[in-house]
Amino acid sequence: MAAQCPAQVTDGVILVDKPAGITSHDVVAATRRHLGRGVKVGHAGTLDPFATGLLLVLVGRATRVQRFLMALPKRYQTVARLGWTSTTGDRDGELAQGRMPSEPFALPTGVVRQRPPAFSAIKVGGVRAYERARRGETVELAEREVRVNAFELLWRRDDHAAFAIECSAGTYVRSLIADLGDAYCTELRRTAIGNFDVSQADPQRIVALAEAIDFLPQVELSPAEGRKAGFGQLIAGHAESIVRLVDPDGLVALAEPRADGLLKPVVGFRS
Repeated sequence: MAAQCPAQVTDGVILVDKPAGITSHDVVAATRRHLGRGVKVGHAGTLDPFATGLLLVLVGRATRVQRFLMALPKRYQTVARLGWTSTTGDRDGELAQGRMPSEPFALPTGVVRQRPPAFSAIKVGGVRAYERARRGETVELAEREVRVNAFELLWRRDDHAAFAIECSAGTYVRSLIADLGDAYCTELRRTAIGNFDVSQADPQRIVALAEAIDFLPQVELSPAEGRKAGFGQLIAGHAESIVRLVDPDGLVALAEPRADGLLKPVVGFRS
């Protein structure tokens, strides 16, 4: 799918509704071809080829804030087939009939420990885990703690059920569904990332960088402070987490709090 963008390239985020059958990298590559070789393009959170929904494509200096966008909570809707297993956790794996999960379904919320599936996009030795698994290699990934804020049954028909899930970054929905018992995902759609909703997807619009990161607290600077921050120098200011530094000319940097009421710019936007 070739992303369409304004002719005048700027720094920001494109909200793409990714279809099934292509990778997140495919979307990034198509956007890069469209914008030209000199434009930096990335994304903030992989969607597997079989999954659909919201993908944040980062353009220009927005690639510098990738980790902050990736850390945002996610919302998904998934359809599960009950009483069956899949080697990949989705419809693309080898299927086998199993036992129907008992009802009411045990839907986990709060802090959950889960092991990412072997067929995931995590890199192992520089290679995607799913590429190793498809070659027949044994892939054992470390457990991680994730947070599930909401796990809701939407409907149930015969051996299929749909769920809405709100979770932290790094959560594997296929693992949550497999943990119901014998079940796998037949559909998986990411509907939101932080305050970005898939209903807002528009491949012809670039959300300006300042707007895309307005979920971070803002600290206003004087012109003199803005110049200092632009050179990465410490400035006076109190904060509990990463903040946006803004002067009369606009966005200067992202800064993290240091001791003695100081802020240290860690991501700059003036160069």
